[in-house]
Amino acid sequence: MSVTLILVIITVLTSLYAWNNQDILRKWIFNPYSVNEYGQYYRFITSGFIHNDFIHLLFNMLVLWMFGEQVEYIFAAIYGVAGKAIFVALYILGIIVSDIPTYLKHKDHAYYNALGASGGVASVLFSFILFAPAQKLYLYGIIGLPGIVWAALYILYSAYMGKRQGDNINHDAHLYGGLFGIVFTILVYPKVISHFIGELGDLSFF
Repeated sequence: MSVTLILVIITVLTSLYAWNNQDILRKWIFNPYSVNEYGQYYRFITSGFIHNDFIHLLFNMLVLWMFGEQVEYIFAAIYGVAGKAIFVALYILGIIVSDIPTYLKHKDHAYYNALGASGGVASVLFSFILFAPAQKLYLYGIIGLPGIVWAALYILYSAYMGKRQGDNINHDAHLYGGLFGIVFTILVYPKVISHFIGELGDLSFF
């Protein structure tokens, strides 16, 4: 069983558990005020293992499963068993780091809450795009565009939704998670830069 699948299973189970236990949901959700006032730093991690609703959970876990296994395989091929640990670090740190700007922005706002694995998922997705920017990704099996194009659209959508807010989904985490995924991948495997540039030569929109 892949590490990716284990992460998916854990996240599904913890989300279901939190939906049926509102006290746990309140304790695990990312509330910057509680982190700042009461030192509840664990929320940086626990909030990444619960979701707003079934659609939110399904979308995040589908993307994690689709691209996580490929990134996990790539890191394992490069670094052996250590590659799996690197993949886990990419995902977990992506969840944590992507929430830091939100924490700084809302640490004095007791009303603000956010949840979801979006930061970690975005980190994995953008790591994959560094390795395969020209690979076609299909929306609903119909609309096929290179990964790098989807990444640009993803950033624009996240920036727009981040300004709207209105739900408990931290859309800013999509953006910061993606940026973290790029930086992390370059740091652990600098050769990915030349690989990325080379792959762009195969970029095609048709």
